[in-house]
Amino acid sequence: FLLLTGITMALAPIVAQLSGAGATDEVGPRVRQGLWIAIFAAALLMLCITNCRWLFELTGITPAVSDIATRYLEAVCWGIPAVVLYVALRNTCEGLGHTRPPMVIAGSVLPANAFLNYALIYGEYGFPELGGVGCGYATAVVFWMELLLMAFVVRKPFFKRTQTFSRLSPPDTHEILRILQIGVPIGLTMFLEMSLFSVIGFLVALIGAIELAAHSIAGNLNWMTYVIPSTLGAAAGIRVGQFVGAGDLQAARKSAGVAYRFCLVYALIVSALLILFRHQMVGIYSDDPAVLEMAASLLIFIAVYQLVDDTQAVASGALRGYKDTRMPMIYNLVGYWAIALPLGIALAFGWTPFDAMGVYGFWTGLTIGLLLVSITISLRLRQTSSNEERIAQLSRL
Repeated sequence: FLLLTGITMALAPIVAQLSGAGATDEVGPRVRQGLWIAIFAAALLMLCITNCRWLFELTGITPAVSDIATRYLEAVCWGIPAVVLYVALRNTCEGLGHTRPPMVIAGSVLPANAFLNYALIYGEYGFPELGGVGCGYATAVVFWMELLLMAFVVRKPFFKRTQTFSRLSPPDTHEILRILQIGVPIGLTMFLEMSLFSVIGFLVALIGAIELAAHSIAGNLNWMTYVIPSTLGAAAGIRVGQFVGAGDLQAARKSAGVAYRFCLVYALIVSALLILFRHQMVGIYSDDPAVLEMAASLLIFIAVYQLVDDTQAVASGALRGYKDTRMPMIYNLVGYWAIALPLGIALAFGWTPFDAMGVYGFWTGLTIGLLLVSITISLRLRQTSSNEERIAQLSRL
């Protein structure tokens, strides 16, 4: 899902630069081609989801769990076209500088999501009792609700000016390839990052249940604190894109720098809070003493990890505003899969002169790998933001 919908994130910097340049009339044609990509992505995603049972069987999951998981995904499948199109239109809104409508949509469907999940899982309020599969149908309904609400947003003046839906354009191979040139690296970067954490989760499970529980708690807190830097990076990308489109490269560089410095201060504060209140935070998740002790220790790793993870998120987001997405993808590939994962495995299972570190080894490997990613992406941002020739070349994509 992240791989395929991540491709449509290319619409945000594309639209931002066109908006900044005052070329609103060029937004519609590019977005229409982005929607063709979304339709193809939805079809491919549905094909993958409806043929997932063999994957569960391959991993040795028990038949009962495999059956529920398969039927859950088949239920979610009904909402895939809606959510993929919604993501494409959401990125268009954000590229135009209107980030509030998607936020309102997300907030308004949250109560409906909670209600439908409860009703369909437990069979309340006259709904059938579907158990875990009910979550899938609830999610599918919410996806269509999001697209329906977005249909009202696209009728607003700021969106109508793009004339996205004023006509129907057939697929244009040249334009689609231009979008893919920016979007595929974004989707692959998201895929590489998320799949790495999935693989590490499986590997931690081989060590023991306590380690997996502690790892899950630490990971959950890490993602919770990562939300702000991630969205700040997206905001920086929009501002950078609009200033680049307007030809104000100094303002674009200043926006990226302000976001980066703000994020660094945020990371320092969050790191301090994670260390000071680590026992209270992990206590929300469990009452098992062994799990709590290990999870609290892992939060020290998370505190250090914050500094590099948050800064690379903002730097990556700002680079997207310049349409500079290929090199960050390469940095992530090397940092995560060539350094973090092998080093984490070696440290965790004692394949080094040192004693086996268990789950701590994985987080040590992640921190070292991401440190290199953060340094290289930050340097790339510094170079790109001051290189007018590179900016002009990227703007033509």
